[in-house]
Amino acid sequence: MAHNEQEIEVKGHLIDSMILTRIFDHIMDLKGDFQVLEFSVGKKKKDPSYARLLIKGRDEKHLDRLLEAVYREGAQPVSVQEVRLVASEADMVMPDDFYSTTNNPTQLFYSGAWIDVANMMMDKCIVVDTKKKTAQCKMIRDVVKGDMVVVGERGVKITPLERPREGVDIFQFMSSSSSSERPTQHIARKVAEDIYNTRKEGGKIIVVSGPVIVHSGASEALARLIRMGFIHGLLAGNALAVHDVENALLGTSLGMHVKDGTLAVRGHRNHMQAINEVFKAGGLKPMVDRKILKSGVMYECIKHDIPYVLCGSIRDDGPIPDVVTDVVEAQRRYKEVLKGARMVLMFSTMLHSIAVGNMLPSSVKVVAVDISQPVVTKLIDRGTAQAIGIVTDVGAFLPIVADQLEKMVKK
Repeated sequence: MAHNEQEIEVKGHLIDSMILTRIFDHIMDLKGDFQVLEFSVGKKKKDPSYARLLIKGRDEKHLDRLLEAVYREGAQPVSVQEVRLVASEADMVMPDDFYSTTNNPTQLFYSGAWIDVANMMMDKCIVVDTKKKTAQCKMIRDVVKGDMVVVGERGVKITPLERPREGVDIFQFMSSSSSSERPTQHIARKVAEDIYNTRKEGGKIIVVSGPVIVHSGASEALARLIRMGFIHGLLAGNALAVHDVENALLGTSLGMHVKDGTLAVRGHRNHMQAINEVFKAGGLKPMVDRKILKSGVMYECIKHDIPYVLCGSIRDDGPIPDVVTDVVEAQRRYKEVLKGARMVLMFSTMLHSIAVGNMLPSSVKVVAVDISQPVVTKLIDRGTAQAIGIVTDVGAFLPIVADQLEKMVKK
């Protein structure tokens, strides 16, 4: 075989999951050539398809670019080669040509066998423990001198996300990744069913939320979800907690009465008053313990021992004592809460949603609700391709979900 060509194979639900189409697109976009040597289509719904292709580049360098693109879609060489490892020369320094991960399940061919890569996240490196024969994703700042880091594409196998084969939950119902042209009530009921079934199966559900949940009047619905035991962790910023406390103490959010939308007298200072009350008490938990804070999202988290992480930003007023102002530490705590998550609900927060999306493997179900189409589109474009985007007002959407879950619990 010439130096500028390589046989590859790919197996899975290649047609309905568009895997083969994406492989062809990559080759043609990069001005490469290919020949289909073998193609067999699965005869039944659960049967995988198989394709063997000959990829041709102009030269070896061009071929490497073509192979890198198709390997990301789950293809691999017909003749499997051992993964290449190079030791890190210093802490927080990766070798040249390090392998950058996707968020899809990944395996390495090492020491004559395929091993799974743990803690999958996108845009990280892979470190192999050569004694234990294990592999895991690592962030660049967690790399230490001597770590054996995967370089190049050789010996790496990716299993891309496939179209689900069974059921009619929200992820089968929504044929497009994001849409505003869907019946909101029906989608809300589908999301409620997914939440209910995930908890029933012992799955962990995490909420990522912005302060709009309070401004829109939906915080009571989120509090109900926590109270009913459907939420197992909350990730947010200073603003959610501040306005949640403001609403609980003063009935306002950003100085506006949540119930009727009227402006409160001197309401512009209400969020600062809420921050002051938190500082006086020494934090959110002391406020709950002293019965100063008696309702709201943060109250329910504390009362039901639901872990929460509030990440600080340069915009924060205060911030309140519970906020983690070291973003590296906040990121670490986010990852701890997300560990083992089966479903993540994202409500009206672009930055936190994209950040969390980057920490998740593609096997985690993600539902993003935002009134802005570009926000959910950006989340998906930034790599969280498994996300379902629901373009609607979270203030109208979440109460329907909570009501539906209450009905399901009472049955």
